[in-house]
Amino acid sequence: MSILDRLKRDMIEATKARESERLGVIRFVRSEMKNRAIELGRDLKDEDALEVLARVAKRHREAIDQFGPAGRDDLVVREKASLAVVSQYLPEQLSEDEIFSLVKEAVAESGATSLREMGLVMKAVMPKMKGRADGKVVKAMVQKQLAGGEN
Repeated sequence: MSILDRLKRDMIEATKARESERLGVIRFVRSEMKNRAIELGRDLKDEDALEVLARVAKRHREAIDQFGPAGRDDLVVREKASLAVVSQYLPEQLSEDEIFSLVKEAVAESGATSLREMGLVMKAVMPKMKGRADGKVVKAMVQKQLAGGEN
């Protein structure tokens, strides 16, 4: 079953169960996907849907990071709940060991030796992650690897 089909089915279930928060998040994700389909000028494939889901999840994580230090615990709770709903549709996240091995592989493939070549490594490694890892974590590992840590 495609991601779009799952979202549609879950939206109907959330409506019947009167789960307003979950329903709101699913509707928002579906509208983001519809906007992306309009941008692309075609129906979305699962890869496109994963990109949209990853982008929405990233927004929620950033909001949590901003609301927490500002003392807005009510908004942090709401964003975490939204993130939990979105995360149900994302593929299983890679472990740090898996990310590290992919980063190490990308560094070797690109031949990068310094932090100046970080863009080359990120360009090689991010398509392999495809919504399965947070970009901040990958970036930190690439920097650590290029700076000479844990070879």
